[in-house]
Amino acid sequence: MADELKVQFANKREMDAAAFSQAAYVLDQAKQNLDDADLRERALKYNQLLWSIIQADVSEDNNDLPEELKANLMSLSIFVDKQTSKGLTDPTEELFDSLISMNLNISEGLLEGEK
Repeated sequence: MADELKVQFANKREMDAAAFSQAAYVLDQAKQNLDDADLRERALKYNQLLWSIIQADVSEDNNDLPEELKANLMSLSIFVDKQTSKGLTDPTEELFDSLISMNLNISEGLLEGEK
């Protein structure tokens, strides 16, 4: 559609921050409706997809991030995988809160790094 809204970002950090923020928003919507299994599953899988992309990105040979940061991001993505599996079978507000908080902290850190 020619009239679709297109969001433009100043740089990749801003775009990444928006992706983490969006994932947090989707997870929060699911947290507020924990009895909606379809919404819960879509939110968890959306978040897991984002983290799978991060996992693939930090695994690339040409990734310039410091090794410690890559290792931390890989650990977080493994945590997300475990929480996603748990959340699909035994969803709790605390589980969603941990994922939301993590995403928002990363989003804020990315934006803060721009200043």
